[in-house]
Formats: sequence, structure tokens, C-alpha cells
Amino acid sequence: MNKETYKLELEPVSVENGNEDQTVLLEKAKKSNGMIPNMYQNMVNLPGLQDTYDIGYEHFRRGSGFSPVEQEVVFITLSIENSCDYCTAAHSFIADKISKVPTEITDAIREGQEIPDAKLKALSEFSKIMFETRGNPTKVQAKAFMEAGYTEKNILGIILALSVKTISNYSNHLFHTEVDDAFSSRKVK
Repeated sequence: MNKETYKLELEPVSVENGNEDQTVLLEKAKKSNGMIPNMYQNMVNLPGLQDTYDIGYEHFRRGSGFSPVEQEVVFITLSIENSCDYCTAAHSFIADKISKVPTEITDAIREGQEIPDAKLKALSEFSKIMFETRGNPTKVQAKAFMEAGYTEKNILGIILALSVKTISNYSNHLFHTEVDDAFSSRKVK
């Protein structure tokens, strides 16, 4: 993180010092994650931001049409494109421990190397295209994505992932969020 960038001075919120809206969201995070990640303690300063993130994240996980492995490919790719070390570490950890993404795929995405799976490579590449073009892929790019085995609904799923990652990645930039100990094995070096 560039130390020249602006850092919000808002303090992290805890269950002990949060208001009712914040506490409900933090308790929900603890129930679903087994912990309250640093990112959540920061974003919940504006409960609507945290709630919008939570809703979008849940919809992406349940309704994007992507498998858990594919979901992490999208999230890691977008987190790297947004230069968010926090989410890159967190989603790499989730990829390894929960979604069971082969490490060589996660590492290839993180290191900007060739992804050793044609379909996942197409997914990562198209996620980058959607990011870089601000949702304006060419007909050729969209056709190549769909020829790799994806659908137009999957394109909408990437838009949802972009929305969720914009919320978390930008918040993490502004807070200079420290990577939680739980995700430290996948910190960006």
C-alpha cells in the first residue's frame, strides 16, 4: 500500500463499542466467518456499506452460476486488478482451505502466470477484460468467453463480483486494512 495515499481516521468498530446496526452486522460476520475480519470492523463504520457488501457477496456466492473454484478465480483476479492486498490474501486463503482451488491455479493468478486450466484461464481473462473496459467487452471477447463454456448470465455474475470487490477493495485501500492473522499465510509479498 502506498503510504502517500489517504487513510481514513475512523476507528475499527467492535461488538463492544458499535451501535445497534453495527453490532448486528458484526455478529452476523462472526457467525458466518467464525471471526470478525478487520475489513468488516472498518466497513461497518457505515452500516449500509457493510450491508450492501454482505448482500452482494451472498448473491454472488449463491446465484452467480459459478462453482466455488470459479468464484475464487473471479475474486482473486479482481482483487489483484484493484491492487487490494487484503482481499488477495483473504480470497487466496479461502481458495486454499474452503473452495479447494488447486494451489497452482491460485498462484498462477497471483503471479500473473499462465493459468494451467483453459476454462479458468478464460474466466480470469474475461474478469480482467470487464475490469479494464469498465464493462464494455468487445463482441470477440464476449464470444471467446462464452465459447470457453460460460454464458451471458455469467457475464452478469462478473458484474456482481466487480461491485462487491469495488466495495471491499476500495474500503481496504482507504483504511489501509491489515491482513488478519488467519489469512497471513497468503499475504502478498
